[in-house]
Amino acid sequence: MKWKTVISLLLSIGLSANVLADSKILKTHHTESGFQNPNPDFKRKGFWDVFAWQWDRFFLPYSLDAKTYPEFPVLKNDGSLLQKNQSKLSVTWIGHATTLVQIDGVNILTDPIWSERCSPLSFAGPKRYTPPGIPITNLPKIDIIILSHNHYDHTDIPTLKTLEETFHPLVLTGLGNRKLLLGAGLKHVKEMDWWEEVTFRSLKLTFTPTQHFSGRSLFDRDETLWGSYMVVGAKEKVYFAGDTGYYTHFKEIANHFGPIDIAILPIGATEPRWLMEPVHIDPNQAVLSFLDLKAKYLVPMHYMTFVLSDEPLDSPVPRTKEALKQSGISESAFVPLKIGESRFF
Repeated sequence: MKWKTVISLLLSIGLSANVLADSKILKTHHTESGFQNPNPDFKRKGFWDVFAWQWDRFFLPYSLDAKTYPEFPVLKNDGSLLQKNQSKLSVTWIGHATTLVQIDGVNILTDPIWSERCSPLSFAGPKRYTPPGIPITNLPKIDIIILSHNHYDHTDIPTLKTLEETFHPLVLTGLGNRKLLLGAGLKHVKEMDWWEEVTFRSLKLTFTPTQHFSGRSLFDRDETLWGSYMVVGAKEKVYFAGDTGYYTHFKEIANHFGPIDIAILPIGATEPRWLMEPVHIDPNQAVLSFLDLKAKYLVPMHYMTFVLSDEPLDSPVPRTKEALKQSGISESAFVPLKIGESRFF
């Protein structure tokens, strides 16, 4: 049974339009076979790195699925306030990297996953530790889905099929992912390159850089583009980071868009650092990213949902609070939502 868990984890973890930028800027993130990170010091981790990590875990006297943590609070959200909201800026944490953002009367889902496992296999792989914070049937009408990259915990095909059948949303994704999504039955898919912009009603949504990677098997590493999103409304701006390591892109984004109202940043799946640091910011780096973005509020995500790494599931929020304190930032800027909780700004 342990071997099944190891193999599925190896697969799921990452084997797991107007161009705003100056046209003279070379697209250094493009390669002949796909894409790369601009950071010249980026150290790519591969199959054998993940295997070495899992091999060490295999001989530990416990199973990943047998780890026990305190019961985390999950609020029952019937969606009634969200369905009525037509004007206020709000963020609802559904779990992992899935949030519902309401801005200018538009409903946006980020990296939606309602499935029991984030895996290519329905019967094995990382299993939900906490349930989704709101049933799909309780959601308001979803206008837009934004996908940061194609890993199984961020591009979940069963969930996307259900959302397509229910809402027929516009789906935004990085270059190279359209074929997968159209093949799954999604009808309105827009591929985007970094700094490319889409207009939807009063909103401008821009696909912005991150430091990460892509792949859904052993053989398609970095063939599709990963990224983050800046959502600019009539008065407010929301940034969704997806998965990312720490690099200069946060400052570049802030320089381009100016101060941001809400930065939705990952704070989990961070250990061991020798493996995760290139592609996952930890709580200290999340605070650095928040400062780089010049944001007003930090809404954390990517923790407390799936066991994908070695840190305790209940550690990211206390570590982030300590990092904020050490940086002299008021804790009032930190908005750690309970799963299912909505915050209206």
